[in-house]
Amino acid sequence: MNFKLTIQYDGTDFHGWQVQENDRTIQGELQRVIGTLEGGNITVHGSGRTDAGVHAEGQVAHVFLNRPFTPEKLRAAINGNLWRDIRIMNVEKAPDDFHARFSATGKTYVYRVINAPVMSPFWRRFAHHEPRPLNLAAMIESSRFFLGEHDWTAFCSAQADGESRVRSIMELTVGSNWDPRAQANLIEFHVSANGFLRYMVRSIVGTLLDVGRGDKDSDTIQTAIVTGDRLLAGKTAAAHGLTLLNVRY
Repeated sequence: MNFKLTIQYDGTDFHGWQVQENDRTIQGELQRVIGTLEGGNITVHGSGRTDAGVHAEGQVAHVFLNRPFTPEKLRAAINGNLWRDIRIMNVEKAPDDFHARFSATGKTYVYRVINAPVMSPFWRRFAHHEPRPLNLAAMIESSRFFLGEHDWTAFCSAQADGESRVRSIMELTVGSNWDPRAQANLIEFHVSANGFLRYMVRSIVGTLLDVGRGDKDSDTIQTAIVTGDRLLAGKTAAAHGLTLLNVRY
């Protein structure tokens, strides 16, 4: 039976999604626990890899099991054996041809920034701290240049050399709201695309933060996209501000 898993995790203490021999990872934890329940080795396939420190509110994975679990009992059994920073939120029976990665049509990420002189301890694991004032209007104006289908060479890791870097961004919004808990402005960058390259969202956000500080402008962004020059992009924003919101099928 093929099971679709919807997963949430605080990525702070994980070395990303993919199994690594000597490090704690999301995939590694799930395979350890579900393999014990199944009584043999299994493979959990995720919708994509999140890097070390990146969080998820709606990661999706699938796993084939031989034992006759109901979705509810499987969810309870997995969660009962996981540490508290990762949870299976939902389990569904899925068609045999469902694949968490290859069946996906798009994803949405959110990057969160606390823009204030002092960083609230309640947000330190889940948002980037930017103490300098940011020009929200300038970031909103520049965000539109990221929309559409482009080659994202300037905004991804050099480790993506072996694959096509063309992706389509359908939505990129920049919003700011007063957060009472942080006693500060919480800025959120929502990015939806048909796929993402490694560091792509964090590089885009880092560039827009440079725009907000007055260090870059829209012309620089357009030139970076056209030329693929990584030196024109901003510094890659810190991992802990990034969260995978959902995966679309």
